[in-house]
Amino acid sequence: MSDSVLQRIPVVAGLAYIERVRRLPAAFTATLAVEPENQYFRHAIAVLGNDEKVGYIAPEVAGRYFEAIKEHSGPVTCPARRGTPSDHETSGVEILLDFTDLPVAPTA
Repeated sequence: MSDSVLQRIPVVAGLAYIERVRRLPAAFTATLAVEPENQYFRHAIAVLGNDEKVGYIAPEVAGRYFEAIKEHSGPVTCPARRGTPSDHETSGVEILLDFTDLPVAPTA
């Protein structure tokens, strides 16, 4: 998985999930789960790793994928990896998701 095809996904509320992120293997499969009842983000999409919530897709990205993931029949997964220390230092990125073969398409 090369960075040219990765979407950088910051972990929203990172302090709440940082210990879970640190326990993840360097590469893992992430599951994306919509949270229509989330009171903070109208289009909240949780990112799960090892069956634990490790953060949320950034709102500017989540808004484009929310309905497609919500309507998809079955779990939506994608390859993921933990960000490097330099990713974190330069942009706050904790997790990188590869949407190349995502089974849903973003809305315009």
